[in-house]
Amino acid sequence: MTAGRPGGSEPVSSRNDLSGTTYGPTVQAGAIHGGITFNVQEAPPSGTYVPPDEIPPLAVRFVNRTKGLAALDTWLARNGADGGASVGFAALYGLPGVGKTALATHWAERERERFPDGQIYVDYASLRTESKAPDISEAVRRCLKSLGVDDPYIPATLEDRTRLLRTRSAGRRLLIFLDNVSGPAQAAALMPKGKGSALLVASGSLIGELALDGARLMPVEPLDQDSGLKVLADRCGTGTVEADPASAERLVELCGGLPVALHVVAARLAADTRLTLAGLVAELAAESRRLAGMSLGEERSVSAAFDLAYRELAPEAARLYRLLGWHPGASFDAGVAAVAADLAPGPAADALESLHRAGLLDRTADGRLRFHDLVRLHARERATEEERPGERLALVRRVTLHYLALTALADRAVREDRLRIADHTRLLAGVPDPFAAEGAPQPVDWLEAEHRNILGLLRAAAREETLQTEVWQLAEALTVLFLHHRHLGDWQESLELGAAAAAESVVPAAEARLRSLLSRPLMDLGEYAAARSQLERAQACAEVSGDLVVRASVQEFSGRYWDQRDPVRAMEAYRGALELNTAANEGRGAAIASYFLGCAQDAAGNPAEALDTLRGAHEQLIAREDPRMAARVRMAIGLVHNRLDETEEAVRSLSEAAEVLRAQEATHYEAQALVALADIEQRTQGDPRRVRGHLERALAIFEAGGSPRAQELRERLEEGPADD
Repeated sequence: MTAGRPGGSEPVSSRNDLSGTTYGPTVQAGAIHGGITFNVQEAPPSGTYVPPDEIPPLAVRFVNRTKGLAALDTWLARNGADGGASVGFAALYGLPGVGKTALATHWAERERERFPDGQIYVDYASLRTESKAPDISEAVRRCLKSLGVDDPYIPATLEDRTRLLRTRSAGRRLLIFLDNVSGPAQAAALMPKGKGSALLVASGSLIGELALDGARLMPVEPLDQDSGLKVLADRCGTGTVEADPASAERLVELCGGLPVALHVVAARLAADTRLTLAGLVAELAAESRRLAGMSLGEERSVSAAFDLAYRELAPEAARLYRLLGWHPGASFDAGVAAVAADLAPGPAADALESLHRAGLLDRTADGRLRFHDLVRLHARERATEEERPGERLALVRRVTLHYLALTALADRAVREDRLRIADHTRLLAGVPDPFAAEGAPQPVDWLEAEHRNILGLLRAAAREETLQTEVWQLAEALTVLFLHHRHLGDWQESLELGAAAAAESVVPAAEARLRSLLSRPLMDLGEYAAARSQLERAQACAEVSGDLVVRASVQEFSGRYWDQRDPVRAMEAYRGALELNTAANEGRGAAIASYFLGCAQDAAGNPAEALDTLRGAHEQLIAREDPRMAARVRMAIGLVHNRLDETEEAVRSLSEAAEVLRAQEATHYEAQALVALADIEQRTQGDPRRVRGHLERALAIFEAGGSPRAQELRERLEEGPADD
């Protein structure tokens, strides 16, 4: 989807909501081009394990590498049949574009039967940022998702995620392929445990430390001349090569045996029937001397080949190519491209098709487009040379407002009555909601697919002094994704960028909100001192803002911090949040503060007081027609009754909660209520059939979500009483 072509923006200081000032762009988003380019994959039946099949396919015929394939066959032998380790481990290394990924991909496809439980692919390049090493925790999270573990059951820490990965991979024969690895820890954390499994790594450099972990190291060299000629013949026809073998051999030499370069020059020959091998050799040889700065390594140039394809483009396609080189995201759809180049949808789509036909863009599995990394560098250099000063900033501004509009709409589609500092009334005026359209993806699914692009955009926009308002607003809206899918490293970075931008924009309410939110991923990452520091800064900003609801929110986050450390301080914080929300007439915020307060009172040994507080929270949430949150409070009420040995009331409350949570598809919480019911029934010698029913339903939920608790319930059912 594509949120229009917004113009510039300036912060405004007029607010018409609760108590303070709302800041937001003064422009509206304008027309929205087309629809969201996103293909939603149909989910498998609940509780069904579908072996992952994630390694990207080869788009061209694989040539040679027989020695490398034979070595992988030996090193990654079945079930340790060679007497070696039960899990194979191999690392390929070599120049960018030399064919490491192609070799690994071809071997994986050829040996598919070796790994009946699936093949997992993680590209560390997509997890790398300009200022930080790749997020290993996120890589492990992706593997767990591939193995059927739902977000609610994925642990917060890297250590716990790695431990769960071992558990989930035990007893399975898996291939895990890690691309663009740059350090030994990135491989060690993703080692599968199942006998007969394999870990295959591709890296741009030799990582000798991997050998200490048992890896066999393989250099991937450029293709020899014979193999290079086969690539040319495969891509542009055997007849073309046989008609001028001397020029074909020279072309392979000029490409340095790099498959990526050979594919580009072959595409040039195939696309232009007027161009001969001899003519291409003359052009490429001449340009490689003049374009040394656009080289891959010191001796092998592919920039000249990109230049040849570029010069054949029509002016509009060439301009789009240049500008997309500045797009901060890894992929884009037709709407993003239209916004980036300030084009109407039709011409933008035509220009994209031209770029795709020219081999300068790849199409992703979900329908978007992307550059090869080397092509992106070429496009960016052409933009720097040929575009007007200021055009890059204008592009970043347009795309930032585009994603801000879409993310704000997705945020509201998930929950309308969430606390937000930004006021997007003008930005979204007249903009149709794509998430309300027939057949539209779920907003969280769209955010999940786009969040790496949005994070890249946040980094780019954060460097621009004039875009600080948009940065904090985008970080605030994007948080809705991380509340559902806990990409902890990405969430932390997003909020850090947003908080810094809010401080730069001098919007204390926004800074307070973002810093308090930042405490959540920091605590999940075990960085408690940093979380407390952020909360202290958030509290100071909230006091300056004078916004009662923001102050209440910071108090609530502070209570979450103190829950595990000082129950008395936690209760003080929750009472403060309750009082401030009540003063601001913010009913839902008051109800949630009461819920957390009641839980803290129960944990502190005050169950009677907790019941009064929780009942009040439940009544408020029912009155606000928030059944999901009300059911969570009802479950807490049932747990308090159970601790007071009030069995009948406990069973009634937990049963009601489980029923509503199931209707709301909040199965993670439903399973918790069912396990509590089974505990009570078993302790009081209730009907064994009810106990089994509760546990079987909870087990189905945990198995479907990949929860580590599934094994515990499975064992409990095996040991439990019979149905009769």
